[in-house]
Amino acid sequence: MIPNITKLNTVLNYVKDTFVGKNDVVDLLGICLLAKENAFLYGPPGTAKSAIVRTLSSTVKDGRNFEYLLTRFTEPNEIFGPFDIRKLKEGELLTNTEGMMPEASLVFLDEIFNANSAILNSLLTALNEKIFKRGKETKHLPALMFVGASNVLPEDESLNALFDRFLVRINVDYVNPELLQQVLLAGRKLENETDTFIPEILADEIRELQNLCKAVDLRPIYEVYLNTIISLRNTGIAISDRRAVKLQNLIAASALICGRNEAVLSDLWVLKHIWDTEEQIEILEGIVNRTIEKDDHPKSHPQAMLNKTPNPEDVMKDVKILVEKWDNGMLSFEEQNVIKDKLRYLQTRCDWIRNPEQKQYIQQEIESLWQKILQSA
Repeated sequence: MIPNITKLNTVLNYVKDTFVGKNDVVDLLGICLLAKENAFLYGPPGTAKSAIVRTLSSTVKDGRNFEYLLTRFTEPNEIFGPFDIRKLKEGELLTNTEGMMPEASLVFLDEIFNANSAILNSLLTALNEKIFKRGKETKHLPALMFVGASNVLPEDESLNALFDRFLVRINVDYVNPELLQQVLLAGRKLENETDTFIPEILADEIRELQNLCKAVDLRPIYEVYLNTIISLRNTGIAISDRRAVKLQNLIAASALICGRNEAVLSDLWVLKHIWDTEEQIEILEGIVNRTIEKDDHPKSHPQAMLNKTPNPEDVMKDVKILVEKWDNGMLSFEEQNVIKDKLRYLQTRCDWIRNPEQKQYIQQEIESLWQKILQSA
């Protein structure tokens, strides 16, 4: 095993054990930490978004955590620190960053889309280049990763640039009802235990892994990756050249965290988490799952093959909804494409249904809708 990867996996397993049913969230944060990329947590209040990041931060032994809830009235001083009064008297305009974001190893900004114009430019530079700029002041940030969170997606176009700085988007929902009892027990245990052993990793050890990530060989999957990006763009999912370049870091991180120096096909699982809208989540899952499903590498990432067996009733319900939408007519070109993409996704999900009779019935309904679509073309 690659040095320090065992340490990082021990840390991630500790966070998973602490937060039952959040393995996907923790694994994706681990990927972002290794790739030195930013993550966005999307979900309703009370889904442990801040608690997960706080717990992960506590495992970085020599690191500092900075956490802040943004409002429309948040001022730059609250994030970056106030101007240094002593230096101001000497005629220098410098920021006292002690204990503030520019000195943190892990940064968590809750309700990120409340960021106002007063802090937006400095925040964008920090997220993109890991540099703090304020006036003539420039400072390289020690941040290993930035995590933003919100229970809404940005509606104001001025915030699109901010959203774009978070390469990975993680949907954080309430846990499955089947796991609720375990969640209650784990939460109770967490509140009552004050001497729990917490595994640790050094910030410099994470930086060493981030450097190793750059050396992972991506040639084995390069052609498939290129074709997947083109396919995603053709479905209407916007992937800029800059994001396409950065996404390679996530693929490399998936390989490295599994103890490999080269990428395999299943490492493309990370592409399921680059959506811009909720509607794109299912489309991405369908396309990426079809790409990686034939890979049976013994050292695949555990999230790669997590194709959940679908509930036939749920699939059938979703198909009927698409049929009703199509039959109602008056659909724009974009709305028609969304229905087609969702139908392709449901077709993929149908392949995983085990009951042959249910599978055949649903496939017939899907085929019937495709016929309608082709006839209207």
